[in-house]
Amino acid sequence: MADGGVTESEQDIEKKIEETRQRFKDEYVQDSSDKYDSRDVERLQKDDAWAEGFLTWRQYVVEDTLKMIDESFQWRREYRVNDLTESSIPKWMFESGAVYLHGYDKEGNKLFWFKVKLHIKDAKTIQDKKKYVAFWLESYAKREPGMPLSVVFDMSESGLGNIDMDFVKYIINCFKVYYPKFLSKMIMYEMPWIMNAAWKIVKTWLGPEAISKLKFVSKSEVQNYIGPEYLPSHMGGTDPFKYSYPPLPDDDFQTPISENGPIASEDENESKDGEMESKETLESSFSSEPQALRPKKVNFVEDSLRLEDGDRVEAASRTKGARKPLTTFKGSLLHISPAEELCFGSKETEKKCLIILNNVTKNQVAFKVRTTAPEKYRVKPSNTSCEPGASVDIVVSLHGGFQSSLQDRFLVMAAEMENNSGSSSPELAQFWKEVPKSKVMEHRLRCHVLESSPVFSSLTDSPLTSGTSSQPDLQTMLMRVVASNSKLEQQLDQCLWIQKVLTVLVSFLMAFSFCTLYLVYIGSRSYDQGPGPGPAPPSL
Repeated sequence: MADGGVTESEQDIEKKIEETRQRFKDEYVQDSSDKYDSRDVERLQKDDAWAEGFLTWRQYVVEDTLKMIDESFQWRREYRVNDLTESSIPKWMFESGAVYLHGYDKEGNKLFWFKVKLHIKDAKTIQDKKKYVAFWLESYAKREPGMPLSVVFDMSESGLGNIDMDFVKYIINCFKVYYPKFLSKMIMYEMPWIMNAAWKIVKTWLGPEAISKLKFVSKSEVQNYIGPEYLPSHMGGTDPFKYSYPPLPDDDFQTPISENGPIASEDENESKDGEMESKETLESSFSSEPQALRPKKVNFVEDSLRLEDGDRVEAASRTKGARKPLTTFKGSLLHISPAEELCFGSKETEKKCLIILNNVTKNQVAFKVRTTAPEKYRVKPSNTSCEPGASVDIVVSLHGGFQSSLQDRFLVMAAEMENNSGSSSPELAQFWKEVPKSKVMEHRLRCHVLESSPVFSSLTDSPLTSGTSSQPDLQTMLMRVVASNSKLEQQLDQCLWIQKVLTVLVSFLMAFSFCTLYLVYIGSRSYDQGPGPGPAPPSL
């Protein structure tokens, strides 16, 4: 579905994707084979989501989409984006900490930080700086395809010497052309008044759509968009994160809680992880829930599958139809459902989700699930393996009185066990210790909060959102509320500006009136006193 109010049917989208691919191949690629990276051209022909992303950003106008793809692909070839690695960027840029990804805003979007005070305009390094930004964006795009970013320009302690208009224009173009639909908002923190003129120029580059994404905030306002847990102390936050390199900062994924308590960290002791998982399997057979008659098998995979079947039966009896994943991510080793997000809410019926893994290889695949909030979630099973062609149901449930958050993330890690037919916990622990990182498939899932605030709750209780099919209506309503708030903010800004102008005019008129009254007063005093004494008359 398109953004910005443009709605297309699935058939129309498929037709326009094919038209875009064919026309790009005939009109752009045929006579300019050396103009683009062949990997990008090939990806456009195979990746429907990528092709649709360009179309959506250009309101499904194929002609405009082709021009955008042409410009984007030329840029990707010029900067060799497909081949950018840490080693291709000067090390001092990573060490400076001027640009990095860390944390999430209140809508669950990843934060892309620019420390403006650390940027000094230098023509000799501008190309490397542009590659540096491209490296971060491309790394994120591969890891979280289609997921928007919130850009934070931290302008504290910065001045005109830190503003490079060419570099700023490049960053804006990255989001306007090279990475369509990636910009959620651009937060300008504590912009010095002396930079107002520079940002008026920047606004002309953004266009009306992007201008609405600009948020100028002070220290007292920044928490409207970012929670204190992801704000540094100088912004009034509590985030202890301090940038350092190496390694590159990333989401802090940890082992979640299993059905029988926390699992020891793999980094501390891999063997303990295996022992705990083995204990979980055995103890699960003697669960305190009597209504589920579970078989007491030691085979971890079969036992886990049957245990999860029992959990789903119990969940179905307690709820009015359990939510099942409707979308699927098709990975090289596993097909993972859902494809992008787990939906949690504050109601008891909304505190459990399923992750379904399907092994699409001819070998056994080991997998484990990690999360950024291990204290909140129970995951069962969290570390086991899947037979060729088989599937595993993973139950993720909120623990205790915790509430899900948009900032929470899950990471599914999988690796093929080519020469290992066993699936016992000690073998798995040793396998994860030895498997090369290059052979590990990773897929991230974000959390979608069904009820995160009173406004959200009242909307979900309304007739428009009473059924599961009404989620698009809820999103539409929220978009309208956001748009309405944006208009009100603009009107308020205009009123404040008019108030300031009127205040200046009134002050000027009062000063003029006082001056006039003073001059009238001086003139009247001179008139009342009359002429002074003249010379004495001559004597006779």
